[in-house]
Amino acid sequence: MDDVRTSTAWTGWVGFTAILLVIIGMIDAFEGLIAIIRSEYYQYTPNGVIIFDTTKWGWLTLIWGILLVLVGLALAAKSSWARWTAVVLVAVNLLEQLAWLGTSASTIWTLTIITLQIIVLYALTARWGEVSTY
Repeated sequence: MDDVRTSTAWTGWVGFTAILLVIIGMIDAFEGLIAIIRSEYYQYTPNGVIIFDTTKWGWLTLIWGILLVLVGLALAAKSSWARWTAVVLVAVNLLEQLAWLGTSASTIWTLTIITLQIIVLYALTARWGEVSTY
């Protein structure tokens, strides 16, 4: 009886993770869309102004966000491949967001996504064997 409750609880975590993954993907897609619309990003430094062209980064982030949404939906549908795919995609996305953190003037979105991704990685990897339905 104890194993059933634990398995059900962690299956709930994976379902919660699917919702978070869709949210992360949507935020990434919006970040990418904003970077495409605002094609130039200005960074003010003591030595002057640095101008970055963020169009390519925006397209990659938009596509990556759509991919995260699709994997999140597959995870919600209990697809067997979606769990490992989600772990890999979230880990790569976490590194991408960390790279963007240093150059962003407003870090709240990046920090929010990083926090959500750590929760997703924990929920997908902790007690892996107890979730038998994935």
